[in-house]
Amino acid sequence: MDKRNELTARNFPTAQEDAIDAIPPSRYGGPESAYRLAFTDNDFLLREELRPVRMQLELPKPEMVQTELGIKSTIVIFGSARIASPEAAAAGLSEARAGNDEITIRAAETRVLMSRYYEEAQRFAALVTSRTADMDTPVYVVTGGGPGIMEAGNRGAYEIGGKSIGLNIVLPHEQEPNPYITPELCFQFHYFALRKMHFLMRSIALVCFPGGFGTLDELFETMTLIQTGKSRRRPILLFGRAFWEKLVNFQHLVDTGMISPDDLGLFHYVETAEEAWAQLAAYYGFDANDSGRAETAGSV
Repeated sequence: MDKRNELTARNFPTAQEDAIDAIPPSRYGGPESAYRLAFTDNDFLLREELRPVRMQLELPKPEMVQTELGIKSTIVIFGSARIASPEAAAAGLSEARAGNDEITIRAAETRVLMSRYYEEAQRFAALVTSRTADMDTPVYVVTGGGPGIMEAGNRGAYEIGGKSIGLNIVLPHEQEPNPYITPELCFQFHYFALRKMHFLMRSIALVCFPGGFGTLDELFETMTLIQTGKSRRRPILLFGRAFWEKLVNFQHLVDTGMISPDDLGLFHYVETAEEAWAQLAAYYGFDANDSGRAETAGSV
């Protein structure tokens, strides 16, 4: 045996080896036994007192996987889980009209109008994925991993053969990941705070489509971090000026002294996938040198 191999050999077995080898004697193999290794004991790990440990685990897992896969830069797509694809919205309108109920028909017509944002998110994700694929630092689309706008973002990358990331979270509803996320980049979270942190850790831009409470939470947390200098400045694009101006009167915040006039420069309105890409290309110089390196995100 070549003793030189021992110069770099492990002095202790790995945790995985111990987990495999630590088969409890039959007397201590029952569910009431405390014999199991702590890191293989789910009942122990799920105890209330272990919350700090569980929170710690949700930080390194996505970080390590993305590092191992060479992912350095992402663009985050936020938006409603309730915005249907144009096909689904059209089918819903046909069904509503068959039922001949005016309230249902008006709701279905609204869903058809809003479905254009699904199409724009899908097209935008495809643009990002295709235009940066050959760069030294490709840019990957990341979404919340659910339906609606999130599905559209992952679908846009998937349908042109690209990878994309989904940061799903356990919820009473809408928690099922959409089928377009790259499997090795589909993560599940319990803690909202850590999920939102991962959205921003590699992001070079935030692209926000119409949405509800969750979308607003993610948008305003990002703007707050940039406004207060806790996170570096990056483009924030809001799809659909009419929607956002009706929803939030940003000028009123300026007029009442709640934010400064300069804070209105934290975001820009866009209407189409091409317009959004043009904004990012101008900011980072993508089109000036297609083989260039995108500015990597680093830490939040």
